[in-house]
Amino acid sequence: MNVIRAIETDIASRVGVTETPEGLVELRKPNIAGVIWQRKPTSQFQSWISTLDPEQLPKTRVILRPHAVRDAMRKVCEVSGTPDCAECDLLVDDVAAMADVFANLMGANWLRLRLDVVTTNACRRFHIDAVTARLVCTYRGTGTQYGILRDADEPDHIFTASTGAPVLLRGTLWPDQSKSRLVHRSPPIEGTGETRLVLVLDPIEEPESEPDHQYMH
Repeated sequence: MNVIRAIETDIASRVGVTETPEGLVELRKPNIAGVIWQRKPTSQFQSWISTLDPEQLPKTRVILRPHAVRDAMRKVCEVSGTPDCAECDLLVDDVAAMADVFANLMGANWLRLRLDVVTTNACRRFHIDAVTARLVCTYRGTGTQYGILRDADEPDHIFTASTGAPVLLRGTLWPDQSKSRLVHRSPPIEGTGETRLVLVLDPIEEPESEPDHQYMH
């Protein structure tokens, strides 16, 4: 059974929490601006990804068909020098499964996939993305921070998603007249020595309009 609870009560500013991927469909409700898939990675996988040499972490920016994600991930890991092991297979399988779930939810024929290795204060300002919806999952390091924006430049209360927990967020292009007040940012980590590995998935309608990306069918 899906477990969904509201963190906020404002229209189009509520955050749902689900224990299953099926619960992500709650994003379609008019008063839901984001959904967190609350899950916990195995200690063995987390220990592996957290202690891996940052130079061996997989990184890429590519637009591709959802069914091509698994093969693309294997190539990215190979090129990045990510060790070929059971934990790497888990990472590849998880990203591929995440892409399938997200693409089915959004009805997307193409996805923009980013794997970013972050060591600075990237996107430290709270914002809403110029997309219909975005999925963010932090595999290593501090998770995405989010909150409800009211009258100030920052939310009154800032929450941090758990490492390994996918966060699904409405963007400014969501086909709904109600405005979302749910904002998010990358946590400020510059100077801490922390390295984050972050997966970002966006639905794409016309890949030809993205000239700076590689395409995979």
